Amino acid sequence: MKEKSKSQRTTVWLCTTAMLMALNVAMSSFGVPVPGGHLYMNDIVICTASIILDPLAAFMVGGVGAFLGDLFFYPTPMFVSLVTHGLQAVVISLFSNHVMKKHPVLSSGIGVAIGAVIMVVGYSLGRAFLYSTPEYAMMKLPYQILQAVVGAVAGMFLCWKFGIYKLYRKTLAKQSTTP
Repeated sequence: MKEKSKSQRTTVWLCTTAMLMALNVAMSSFGVPVPGGHLYMNDIVICTASIILDPLAAFMVGGVGAFLGDLFFYPTPMFVSLVTHGLQAVVISLFSNHVMKKHPVLSSGIGVAIGAVIMVVGYSLGRAFLYSTPEYAMMKLPYQILQAVVGAVAGMFLCWKFGIYKLYRKTLAKQSTTP
């Protein structure tokens, strides 16, 4: 009985991870036009998934999902996305699930704040390296900061204000006890 329960939980974990990874790929395929550039909404998916999932699943959604999105639509920065969004997702997940368990909203807030810094610094360094011009990286810095802030705030709202975190935990607990 316990083995069947474990396989059901693994199936739920795998399907949730795959669905959120596909959503990350879809959200990285287009950007919202803003004056002077585009704002990509995949950080919302990365932050939300990282708050509710374990670090491995968060890396798969954040890093591999962003990598695949770039591979399909704009392959130049795909390895920068893998490392930057992967590290961002793991840090958010570690803070959300393993630090200050009595204060999950606060620990998630700290995690997404650190994740936002990782994303901004990672993409700025990646752009400076890929395009060999620090000026280009500096020019895109405001958009990276805006994308990181929008992703962090929206992810926190989705998880804590709209109840995705509670719903996900309730569903997993129910699935793991089903015979």
